[in-house]
Amino acid sequence: LPDELRAWRGLNPRTLRSRPEETLNHLQTMGNWVVNHWFSVLFLATWLGLNVFLFVHAFLSYEKADKYYYTREILGSTLAWARASARCLNFNSMLILLPVCRNLLSFLRGTCSFCRRTLRKQLDHNLTFHKLVAYMICLHTAIHIIAHLFNFERYSRSRQATDGSLASILSTLSHQGKEEDSWLNPMQSPNMTVEYVTFTSIAGLTGVIITIALVLMVTSAMEFIRRSYFEVFWYTHHIFIIYFIGLGIHGIGGIVRGQTEESLNESHPHRCAESFKQWDDHDSHCKHPRFEGLPAESWKWILAPGVLYILERILRFYRSQQKVVITKVVMHPSKVLELQMIKRGFSMEVGQYIFVNCPSVSYLEWHPFTLTSAPEEDFFSVHIRAVGDWTENLIRAFEQQCSPIPRIEVDGPFGTVSEDVFQYEVVVLVGAGIGVTPFASILKSIWYKFRHEDHNLKTQTIYFYWICRETGAFAWFNDLLASLECEMEELGKVDFLNYRLFLTGWDSNIASHATLNFDKATDILTGLKQKTSFGRPMWDNEFSTIANAHPRSVVGVFLCGPQTLAKSLSKCCCQYSSLDPRKVQFYFNKENF
Repeated sequence: LPDELRAWRGLNPRTLRSRPEETLNHLQTMGNWVVNHWFSVLFLATWLGLNVFLFVHAFLSYEKADKYYYTREILGSTLAWARASARCLNFNSMLILLPVCRNLLSFLRGTCSFCRRTLRKQLDHNLTFHKLVAYMICLHTAIHIIAHLFNFERYSRSRQATDGSLASILSTLSHQGKEEDSWLNPMQSPNMTVEYVTFTSIAGLTGVIITIALVLMVTSAMEFIRRSYFEVFWYTHHIFIIYFIGLGIHGIGGIVRGQTEESLNESHPHRCAESFKQWDDHDSHCKHPRFEGLPAESWKWILAPGVLYILERILRFYRSQQKVVITKVVMHPSKVLELQMIKRGFSMEVGQYIFVNCPSVSYLEWHPFTLTSAPEEDFFSVHIRAVGDWTENLIRAFEQQCSPIPRIEVDGPFGTVSEDVFQYEVVVLVGAGIGVTPFASILKSIWYKFRHEDHNLKTQTIYFYWICRETGAFAWFNDLLASLECEMEELGKVDFLNYRLFLTGWDSNIASHATLNFDKATDILTGLKQKTSFGRPMWDNEFSTIANAHPRSVVGVFLCGPQTLAKSLSKCCCQYSSLDPRKVQFYFNKENF
């Protein structure tokens, strides 16, 4: 349950009467949440509805169809459970690759540039949807496996039965029939074990392989592993190739079988099932039923998205092989490396990101980094902070001045939510630590727009918040902020950019030093005119001030930072947006890679 709605759960009728203002705030928060997220809710409801429809439709088809009457005599209702979950597995496997086709998303973002803001925002939830689809695949995989465990057990039990029941007779048809389409039970002898069928049949062996692949991918994608051991996540996630190959050929064996159409017309189960003991009689109108394996379906579901993803990877490989020239290398405080590069045909927008590979560090690993340069500049740049083995090795390679500069490969750029920043009248930018990088690109672009007197700039005011743990981090973009200060003063637009710097990691010595020098014209820590604040922003006060200053504006809130901060900002956006669409509206946007 979203934080914006969780508080509503605790209200009771007594609270409604005794605290009307609090009730009104809760109602407004809930209303704003629904207004801002209605399309996301509709999209998820449609996806869930399709899953329910496919499951129920497949379940009823296998539970009621005459074609599978004899199959149900052996397996019971677990046949329908296995096939219904397989249908949903195919559907979600078809969807799982689409949210990670980054070129496709960038293309859709470009074509939707004139669409409503609510529609464009759905593209920013691509990774969230990718995870939801993965969870749905895990759910139906579990149902499918459990159902087939029962199926194999019932196959084995009916093959060993000697009671002369219909199930036991059907299980021996493989020996009585001379044609290939006579058998129904894959257990060819009473001594055959479930394990033997599992590991000697195409369906069983591929089922085991894709299940192991799925378990490895899901477990290695957990938040802790992904952040602490990115290489494990990166390499293990590429097992998806094995998953899709196994899924495509999983149904080729045709273990689950149904009665052929010709046999149905000749010996319909409603007419002949009760007289199964007379099937061998020459004068009987009912003959032994004949069966056929179900045709493989999975490949039909995954073929189109698979081809699309292959084209995506071919395009990314082609672009990554284009030569990249490093024009400048800068080492900033707090182990941050700045690379300025040029590449023929490279074109970018503010807030976009690229994937970077350094073959001398790792030939296969590609890592995303936000572009910190502006589209108006004749180069593109990234700032890379040492947060893991790969980044530390990369920085170490560039610090070794005796050796030649390492070769860099670049794929991208790819679009993000920050591309829409200039579509808002008022913009709130919130960066945490190195999360300031997309906003550096935005602020640089603004500087160029003012220098070239761009009259098409829709944005009227920008509020910029930068939260850092250590003072050295502010040095990354000190020059940029100082230039913007001077530029705004020269143009008489001091109120256009309102920025606040917050230091969360400090001791008494730093605080005392800042207090003694507070009366100076510039901040003692950064050298900027804006003084550094100690602690974290009081977001309620900040949003209240912005809402009062812009009572009829559309405010875009952009964050590149941790999830805990995202929850706080999202809640404030809902709380301080007016239910009247003509008044102030806050729209929350978060960077996702």
